[in-house]
Amino acid sequence: MAAAVNFSGQAPRPHMCSKAVARHPPGILPCKETCQLKNNGLRTLQHGLHVGRKAESRLFSDRSPVIVMSANSHSIFKSNSSSPSDTINQFYTSINEKNLKQLSEFISEDCYIEDCSFPQPFHGKKDIMHFYEQLTASMGQNVKFSIGHVCEGDEFTAGVKWHLEWKQTEIPFTRGCSFFECSTEGERITIKKAQVVIESPIKPGIFALILFKTVTSLFDDFPRITEWFLKSPHVIFQFIMKIYNMLVAPFFNPILTGYINIGNVMTRFLFFTFNILRYISKIFFK
Repeated sequence: MAAAVNFSGQAPRPHMCSKAVARHPPGILPCKETCQLKNNGLRTLQHGLHVGRKAESRLFSDRSPVIVMSANSHSIFKSNSSSPSDTINQFYTSINEKNLKQLSEFISEDCYIEDCSFPQPFHGKKDIMHFYEQLTASMGQNVKFSIGHVCEGDEFTAGVKWHLEWKQTEIPFTRGCSFFECSTEGERITIKKAQVVIESPIKPGIFALILFKTVTSLFDDFPRITEWFLKSPHVIFQFIMKIYNMLVAPFFNPILTGYINIGNVMTRFLFFTFNILRYISKIFFK
């Protein structure tokens, strides 16, 4: 009863195994041969799986450098690719680093820059580079441009907000916006036109709205004169300047010249006093 129980988990041997013993040489049992065949087949299968996995691992290991190289080549291509935003970022970086040689590479030969702080625009690479040479010299060692996000538009246009900082501290009344139109020169993207709008230090507040309302009321009351003025404003200014030169300038210019001279003397005196105080502070606060 106990012998019938199979503790090994194997199927019971068939009865033909005992009959087949006489047909084979002694010491060789068909059951053992069958088991050996099964073991050999299992080993062959395992060897085949091992060889297949090894070949597969070699295949992927051979392909992995290609994948890495393609990824690296894509990243290199991405970093080398140029756009208006890249040009604007490098443009302001060149100004902060005072690298005029690199800065000139971003300015086209017929570039046109209109800065609202100046009465006349800058036209031509030579005129513009002279302006930026004076600008970088005026910035000193610690004043830098801090730019925000560069927004790209259609047809190689871009806009950016910026402000000036002294040792990473924002300087009041130095915020501004710049709008750029770019063009391609060979493989480079250069700036062909720019408009710079700078924050005004004068904050008239409600008075600006009162003045604006007064001007628009005059426009509405005299529409024909307004149309003529808007089409040719330089004529009005020339007429005003003629009246000024004939009636006001002979009396007002000497007074204005005197105030300007006094202002220049006061400016020099304050600058001299500031240099003395700075020299004294370096001596006592080393």
